Amino acid sequence: MVTQPPEDLPGMPAKPSEAPRGWSTVDKPVFFVAVGLVVIICLLGVLFTETVGEVAGAALGWVTTTFGWVFILAAAGFVAFSVVLAFGRFGSIPISQEGETTEFSRMSWIAMMFSAGMGIGLMFFGVYEPVTHLASPPPFVDAAPESAQAAESAMAYTLFHWGLHPWAIYSVVGLALAYSTHRMGRGNLMSAPFQAILGRERIEDRGWGRPIDILAILCTKFGSATSLGLGALQIAAGLSLLRTGEFEENPSARLPVIIICVLTVGVIISAASGVSRGIKWLSNTNVVLAAALLVFVFVVGPTVFILDLVPASLGTYFANLVPMSFHSAVFGGGDWLASWTIFYWAWWISWTPFVGTFIARISRGRTIREFVLGVLLAPTGVSVIWFAVFGGAGIDLQINGVDIAGTGSEAAGFFAMLAEYPFFTGAALVVMVLTAVFFVSGADAGSLVMGTLSSYGRETPWTPVVIVWAILTGAVAAVLLFVGGLGALQTFTILAATPFVLIMVGLCVSLYVDLRRDPLRLRRAAPVRQAIAVPSDVPFADPTADGPLDRGPRSPTET
Repeated sequence: MVTQPPEDLPGMPAKPSEAPRGWSTVDKPVFFVAVGLVVIICLLGVLFTETVGEVAGAALGWVTTTFGWVFILAAAGFVAFSVVLAFGRFGSIPISQEGETTEFSRMSWIAMMFSAGMGIGLMFFGVYEPVTHLASPPPFVDAAPESAQAAESAMAYTLFHWGLHPWAIYSVVGLALAYSTHRMGRGNLMSAPFQAILGRERIEDRGWGRPIDILAILCTKFGSATSLGLGALQIAAGLSLLRTGEFEENPSARLPVIIICVLTVGVIISAASGVSRGIKWLSNTNVVLAAALLVFVFVVGPTVFILDLVPASLGTYFANLVPMSFHSAVFGGGDWLASWTIFYWAWWISWTPFVGTFIARISRGRTIREFVLGVLLAPTGVSVIWFAVFGGAGIDLQINGVDIAGTGSEAAGFFAMLAEYPFFTGAALVVMVLTAVFFVSGADAGSLVMGTLSSYGRETPWTPVVIVWAILTGAVAAVLLFVGGLGALQTFTILAATPFVLIMVGLCVSLYVDLRRDPLRLRRAAPVRQAIAVPSDVPFADPTADGPLDRGPRSPTET
């Protein structure tokens, strides 16, 4: 028997078609508390810039020193949990009610989650990270700078930061939300899956879920603002290079802030168009532009070197995946971990409310196996190709005497690589347009998610609420750039993500409890129950029950 949706959310009617529109759809306590906290943080950043920077820096040092191990173990655990779900007994369970079909084609599905997941980051770090690891190998690698071994480890660590681990982090949150929303009929809220272990009465009626949703909004706000800040820095670097013919060593935050203001208007326009029009169209446009840029660099760049680099990088990545996953600062390397691995894990975790909720929104009808493998493998494969082409081109130039790493700027690295090839102006313009489109689509998706989290989990929140979140996202990105540039973006990302690690662990537990109660699994288990002669009056798991799972007798001797 198919699980029936629970009773309506507070103040909401039974059928979506009968749902009221407008202000009555907004969860006012969540909305006002989250907006108030964001506004207060922005005001403090503007009025007490130095103090906020000092306090945030001290807090960051304490977090990375004291809790760095939490990020390392949690990220590895999420990879293992995702793989178990994909290949275990729950893999064939659909993320939908019986008979429901998928809303988007597989290509559009992959394009949307990829654009939302890490689009701007790929542009920002696509060249600079591999080149930086080549020029200054990680402390855990015994290799001379710019040697062949350093090049292999540079690509391996880059793929480590952009491959299976980040997408496993997205996968566990997205799957927990997708299953809770589309299979169990709950609201698309970060707190909804916790009904499996705490009960609906506590989460909804008593309001225990609201702090979780507020924390998810704040985490989303700073994670998406970081990406928007990186995108603005990238576009500003390109404009400065085209205007003056050289990179600025100490660029001001004025131009990036102006870019954020201009592109935020585009975000508002896209947000008003909805997922099926705005985000879908932008995501598909991203794929075309990114593919064209990638093919261009592959053809005019060191083609044979790039082709040789792919298997070598993959071999080093998989051979060292386990050691890289568990490197900690116990014997040194703490500063490097804080700047790279821990920052990345915190950045991905800060994005999980946004990306997880968005992926859940577009994944109705997929099976758990299809969801996990799609989320893990498709974007990881694209990341491998992306870094092999752009990072490989940068590594080749660095080895041959072009000091890409010496630009001293992640934003300038991509343009410094393109400057060595023909048609630089056209390619640079494509990079800036692509970054701008990633900016708009990512901010649009993030605003939609925050609107959902502050609107009882509605898949289509009231448009003015989405627009408010879009404006605030741009404001937070501008304030963080004003407070301290890239360093401030990284600092606030890690601080916002730290408490959310515990929420993610709780989501994994809640998902497992829900899956054990899934009606499809129970139907399959029925013949086993009959084979061990379980009496008909023994209670079994009720998929809709709020209480703990009653799994019946432990063995035939207990019957």
